[in-house]
Amino acid sequence: MAKPERRGGLGRGLGSLLPGTYDSPAPAAPAPERQRVTIEVEEEAAREAPVSTRPAAIAIEEELSGVVLSEPIPREVVSLTEVSDAVDDSDRSTDEVPIEKIAPNPDQPRTQFKKEEIEELSNSIEKDGLLQPILVRRMDDGTYQIIAGERRWQASKAAGLEKVPVRIKDVDDNQALELALIENIQRSDLNPIEEAYGYRRLMERRSMTQAEVAQAVSKGRSTVANALRLLDLPEEAQQLLYEEKITAGHARAILSVPTAEGKAKLTEKIVEGSLTVREAENLARLLSGKRDASSSTARPPLPPVYKTVARTLRETLKTNVRVKSAKGKNKIEIEFKDEEDLQRLIHEILGSEND
Repeated sequence: MAKPERRGGLGRGLGSLLPGTYDSPAPAAPAPERQRVTIEVEEEAAREAPVSTRPAAIAIEEELSGVVLSEPIPREVVSLTEVSDAVDDSDRSTDEVPIEKIAPNPDQPRTQFKKEEIEELSNSIEKDGLLQPILVRRMDDGTYQIIAGERRWQASKAAGLEKVPVRIKDVDDNQALELALIENIQRSDLNPIEEAYGYRRLMERRSMTQAEVAQAVSKGRSTVANALRLLDLPEEAQQLLYEEKITAGHARAILSVPTAEGKAKLTEKIVEGSLTVREAENLARLLSGKRDASSSTARPPLPPVYKTVARTLRETLKTNVRVKSAKGKNKIEIEFKDEEDLQRLIHEILGSEND
């Protein structure tokens, strides 16, 4: 009898690893990207490329089911194909356990959860209940540790549930770590710093190389290597990237500066001057002692008063504000998310109820 062809890769998500009876919910529509409204101070300045922004979070719950890993995952090749081969399909039961007996996984790569997403899911759970069980493992003290589904757990607590449906998996520490990392790293909204630390933990805990990690999560080796480079950023820059106050493009510009002093200086300039990625790259070349056609025409730094105004407006309007100057022409750029956010800004600026 011909041996069935083995399928590899992560394209099918955790559903291929943990098949069950639950249909994966459709991904939520991405939040609208922030637009920009420009207030001209003199004349319209030269057009520039917009600052790259990180896509809005997309809440995706992978399909999970009740299966038990029957043997450890080989260290040499840690991929969903190999994990799937070690799965026993016999356990598909769902249990209900007290929510206070469930604890988050300390190896969870995701360390921040958007409040609005938790609230939306909590409202849905209050209305329809928790439709998708949380994947957990039983601990020696009788509690349960989350493998996948911490967002659902937080939302269930907010909804006031006393018990939640779970699927209990008999896995060891390393298998639980890999499942948690793979499930989260597949998500497009995982913060770059969280993703980088996830790769590092997988390498340290399983003594894996970058190539093995890349194979495990179906990413290119260069993707994993570039992510890990973010951990070479100064601590302040890592925090800014984690808080989404700078982008991965800004981070790469900072990493291109050879000295720690230069990295710190560029980080400060990016924040204070609200620099675009291109402006940050030009300044990085100057700090690195490099000159090219673009650096020879780089704009002079903004006057201190412009920076003060931009910072004050950001704090007052609670949105990103940039003051730009080019060839004697100046402008203020104010970002807004949608029509409702635009109306809020108008009210803040004009101090009236104009529509």
